[in-house]
Amino acid sequence: MKARYQYRLYPTNKQKGLLSQLFGCVRVVWNDTLAYCQELYRQGEKKPKYTELSRRLTQIKKTEKKQWLTEVSSIPLQQFLRDLETAYSSFFASYKVERKGKKVKPPKFKKRKSKQSARFTDNSFTVHQHHVTLAKIGDLKIVWSRPLPSKPSSVTVIKDAADRYFLSFVEIRPETLPNNEQTVGIDLGIATFLTLSTGEKISAPKPLKKRLKRLRKAQKNLSRKQKGSNRREKARKRVAKIHAKIKDTRTDFLHKLSPRVVREKQTIVLEDLNTSGMVKNRKLSRAISDLGWRSFRDMLSAKSDKYGRDFLTISRWEPTSQRCSCCGNIGGKKALNIREWECLFCGTFHDRDINAAVNIKVAGGQSETLKNGRVGQHKTSVKEAASCEALTSLTRPF
Repeated sequence: MKARYQYRLYPTNKQKGLLSQLFGCVRVVWNDTLAYCQELYRQGEKKPKYTELSRRLTQIKKTEKKQWLTEVSSIPLQQFLRDLETAYSSFFASYKVERKGKKVKPPKFKKRKSKQSARFTDNSFTVHQHHVTLAKIGDLKIVWSRPLPSKPSSVTVIKDAADRYFLSFVEIRPETLPNNEQTVGIDLGIATFLTLSTGEKISAPKPLKKRLKRLRKAQKNLSRKQKGSNRREKARKRVAKIHAKIKDTRTDFLHKLSPRVVREKQTIVLEDLNTSGMVKNRKLSRAISDLGWRSFRDMLSAKSDKYGRDFLTISRWEPTSQRCSCCGNIGGKKALNIREWECLFCGTFHDRDINAAVNIKVAGGQSETLKNGRVGQHKTSVKEAASCEALTSLTRPF
């Protein structure tokens, strides 16, 4: 199981220039190779393999126009060719319906002002106590926020849109937790981010909502600046820093919550929500995007595989909010503003989110309560439920 560890990096001005040169060379190799593959496609030829592209890169380095590619380490350039090969393979597999999940688009050209990265493998970097040495870059000062558990297999130097530098290590770290035979159902929501079938509710920090006014002000300031000016570049960095803070707050919350759930429960059951479709709702899109439902699901799935847990999803069409977790009858659709309701069949009073979480757990097929009935505050027989329904139908106003 691969694990990624990311640390903040503080290069000197000279090292920033060397890293900028490296990012530029890597970007040129990617864009030039991608343009070459697209030109062959327009001519009706097949995409060349990695070995052919690698030989082409070696020949380009010997020309006078691209001789400056030899001034940086060749390993990140070769790694970008491998990444391009992987991107095309994923696209072809998705196009032929050989790859599960969301359809993958073809690779795109890289921009100078977006996120930049370059990957070094085994022989091109060395990890020390207070710094990391990269080939043709030198000793980079790094802040170890947590220790590396083992020797990394590769390292990626990253520069984000806010001009922050990071080092990202990839390690192979298998780890299995003991089986505690506990199952939990999770209901995701907007007002309350997460509700467990145990009754616990957890709220999200909602970083975009807290910084929305500041972000709007910075974006308006950016729109007034003349394109290509230094002031516009400074305004762009202000907006990028706000977006980076929003992303870091959300990611930190999800990375702390997901391992806690995985460590405490053996089986985790989650509802397969259509997040991409729900985001199209203009009234709820910003609130849903601010929570990061899809990222949380991906983290749960990855960390369940890492620690030997079972991660299950149920159908999105399962009426978890409509079904009574006590008697199992469906009471019909309910508006979003209804957070508590009483079952018309058995009279059980439910919290909407907790009831949905219990139904998700039962629908996962892992609950012990399937043998003796559903979980609830009050258990009712079939005859009692029928008589209760008859009574409510008589007393219900027309």
